[in-house]
Amino acid sequence: MSKIAIDLKSGDIKKEERIIVGIDLGTTNSLIAYINDGQPTVMPDHDGKSVLVPSVIYFDENDLASIGEIAKDKLISDPSRTIFSVKRLMGRSFNDVENSKDFFSYEILDTDVESLVKVKSGKKYYTPVELSAIILKELKARAELVLNQEVHECVITVPAYFNDSQRQATKDAGKLAGWNVLRIVNEPTAAALAYGFDKTSEKSKNIAVYDLGGGTFDLSVLTLEDGIFEVLSTKGDTWLGGDDIDQAILQLIATKFQIDLDTLSSSERQQLRLLAEESKKQLSQKDDHSFIFLGKEITVNKAAVDAAIQPIIQKTIDLTINALKDAELKTQDIDDIIMVGGSTRIPAVKDAVSKFFGKKVNDSIDPDQVVALGAAVQADILAGNQSNLLLLDVTPLSLGIETMGGLMDVIIPRNTKIPSSAGRNYTTSIDGQINLKIAVYQGERDLVQNNRKLGEFILKGIPPMSAGLPKIEVSFWVDADGILIVRAKELRSNTETKVEIKAQYGISEEEMALMLIDSIKNAQTDIDSKALIEARNEAQNVIQSSEKFVKNHQLIFSEEQLLPLMMTVDELRKSIKGSDKDLINDIMHQLDQIGRPLAEIAMDKTIRESLTGKSII
Repeated sequence: MSKIAIDLKSGDIKKEERIIVGIDLGTTNSLIAYINDGQPTVMPDHDGKSVLVPSVIYFDENDLASIGEIAKDKLISDPSRTIFSVKRLMGRSFNDVENSKDFFSYEILDTDVESLVKVKSGKKYYTPVELSAIILKELKARAELVLNQEVHECVITVPAYFNDSQRQATKDAGKLAGWNVLRIVNEPTAAALAYGFDKTSEKSKNIAVYDLGGGTFDLSVLTLEDGIFEVLSTKGDTWLGGDDIDQAILQLIATKFQIDLDTLSSSERQQLRLLAEESKKQLSQKDDHSFIFLGKEITVNKAAVDAAIQPIIQKTIDLTINALKDAELKTQDIDDIIMVGGSTRIPAVKDAVSKFFGKKVNDSIDPDQVVALGAAVQADILAGNQSNLLLLDVTPLSLGIETMGGLMDVIIPRNTKIPSSAGRNYTTSIDGQINLKIAVYQGERDLVQNNRKLGEFILKGIPPMSAGLPKIEVSFWVDADGILIVRAKELRSNTETKVEIKAQYGISEEEMALMLIDSIKNAQTDIDSKALIEARNEAQNVIQSSEKFVKNHQLIFSEEQLLPLMMTVDELRKSIKGSDKDLINDIMHQLDQIGRPLAEIAMDKTIRESLTGKSII
């Protein structure tokens, strides 16, 4: 919202515009944009020529950093000190990237497999957060140069399929760079804003955003109705993009021209990677491209490259199919297809997407700039200059807690609109319990052992009560950035614990896909396992209540009267050690038949005693 300033001498009211910029922190290039005379505009460099800042950092021998084109020039001459594609490392551990180490020319370290991966340059070590912060500092300097004033507030975009850890890492990088990050915005949503769909005269519109960037792919399905953007579904891969296309072209060249990649130096390999990237760009405009590598003339043609990258394109189409299924829409239900990311310039990509949807795609805005422009629109909304628009994104996986027997109790289901909150009430299972461990999980399986643990905490200070009496409310809040906050509160005493769940590292795209596939493949197994655990849990409660009943009513009943009940309790206790759910339920039914007459006798005696000496009118 704009600030209002009052001149105390003159009494004049001055409106001070709040400046919030939008940032596209990309794998290949980064951009910064703002609203200039009512229009989103990408900021150029000091020469006013280029708006793209290559997401490349070079550290010299004194560990001083250069960013952008200057750094990119060092990829060949000094590859071990030149850091690129940092976005692919955000929120990831060494385990996540180990199989892709050869892609990078710099050293990636395994200092702690369960924490963020580190990068070595010279004698120093850097996390992806620190490296991203360096790029964000450069963007901050550019903004202050263009606007001729200090700028502190921003919106940063991320792929829709970035998980909690990757979003948090991005936000931390912004903070480290001196930014006040007001919002983390999904790139597809930003793209839709850039195209001005918020201003459309149509009441309802379904939009597919196909975003193939340098390192990531997302397909998001959005609907716009009465000024509300709603993300119906999103599918993606945080390790699929232009970098992989470059690698496929590189492999094609190596195979066709008998280049042994293992014998190449790091500099030569980087040179070939950059030549492959340039071939990709050139073949988007012509049928053949030639260059010299190691004294050999190499010619690549469009048809061969199209064939080499077809599996990558097909993978994006498969994810698109799944996104439409989740949104419960068909291709004919989609009104517009927006193309985002530099790799969508490839004719084979555009043709595949157009053929799949059966209509022409929309790439009228520069695919490299569209996300940054949309981020500027979102920034303008936060500045209070637009009030007719609401953005709603979704959670990519279900969120819940562990309950008795290792069951996953979902609190916020997958594809829930965010920001969102939900909660459930729970209780204790042990008499006098004063602490309760709450373990938070992400995934689609019924058993927590098959899902991913995000974190855990202890609710302390519960007043000692009988099992089942405490009322504990566990509530989840997923904020607009997709970051989870969990609160546990004992309602009788108002004892409360609140934590922000920060996973140490993110889920890889393979893990994400496997979670969803496994939930379908193992649906019946999960149902059976859940039913068995629930039967065991119920049996435990029945055993506890039966033993309490016997203890509290020994003066009412003889040992002979209680013997059948206790024998059946023993049978039930033995049955829960096995895996026969039906047997457990049968014995519980028998126990109910035996215990009900005894409970009725005890109740009658209690009522008679309470009425002794009293008259009823």
